[in-house]
Amino acid sequence: MIEKSIYLEGIDPINLYGANNVLLNKIISGFPKIRIVARGNEIFTMGEESQIVIFEDKLEKIIAFYNKYNKLTVNDIEELLHSGNEAWINRMNENKDVLVFGIHGREIKATSINQQKLVDEYDRNDILFALGPAGTGKTYTAIALAVRSLKNKEVRKIILCRPAVEAGESLGFLPGDLKEKLDPYLQPLYDALRDMIPPKKLLSHIEEGIIEIAPLAYMRGRTLDHAFVILDEGQNTTVNQMKMFLTRMGKNAKFIITGDTTQIDLPRKQQSGLLKALELLGNIRGISAIQFDMRDVVRHKLVKRIIEAYDKDKTNENNSKP
Repeated sequence: MIEKSIYLEGIDPINLYGANNVLLNKIISGFPKIRIVARGNEIFTMGEESQIVIFEDKLEKIIAFYNKYNKLTVNDIEELLHSGNEAWINRMNENKDVLVFGIHGREIKATSINQQKLVDEYDRNDILFALGPAGTGKTYTAIALAVRSLKNKEVRKIILCRPAVEAGESLGFLPGDLKEKLDPYLQPLYDALRDMIPPKKLLSHIEEGIIEIAPLAYMRGRTLDHAFVILDEGQNTTVNQMKMFLTRMGKNAKFIITGDTTQIDLPRKQQSGLLKALELLGNIRGISAIQFDMRDVVRHKLVKRIIEAYDKDKTNENNSKP
């Protein structure tokens, strides 16, 4: 007879115990030969060592299941408690087309031809350019790939950044300090992460620096090792900024640059760093560019029609020039 305490890591106790301890009670019921008491992040056990070893193994599998699927039910626990190791492995290998399971277990996967192409090219290249109009899921798919890589321990951190270019607004006239002025530019990145990572874990990752969301200027002088780095709105970088960003790449790093070359907000005489990078780097092995188009639009059906209308107007305008 031994006593052992197990400290929970990688899961919020609330998600493991369930409302009114309904999930915890289900786990406890599967081990009638040992005494199990949970207090906060610790679970205390008492009983035969062999039984406690089995309990630890099952608990580890239950936590791994939650971390993959972002959900845990009484039925899930019932199945996990009574399944063998091979059945558990098969369950964890299901849904291979799903990039990540978001909040409440929602499946997040490529939903268009070019989103799937981005996923496929990710396995063969370390730098990817995802290009195309708004609403095609470029950034969302890139962030899903990043979250999957972090969960699979392929990288140690995620870094998301954007150039703080003034799109018809003046930063100087916005209220607050620098962070408060820049946060609206980074909000779309926060929104995507909130779809994929439970709130407490996301906050913890940000506080610990595992996930970093920052303006592009904050990348200067750094070497980004073991990181998945996404530069959003890449069309609004200058040539020097893009060069600076790409040369931050360290060991075991993945870079994805997203952008829409029809929405450049730089001063008229300034060349886009994204366009220059595509011109210079197109033939380098390990770098790939995926062009998204109208078939990939995943927002409201009107978004596709709006983009088409503006594209048509731009074509007519160009044709009318002498």
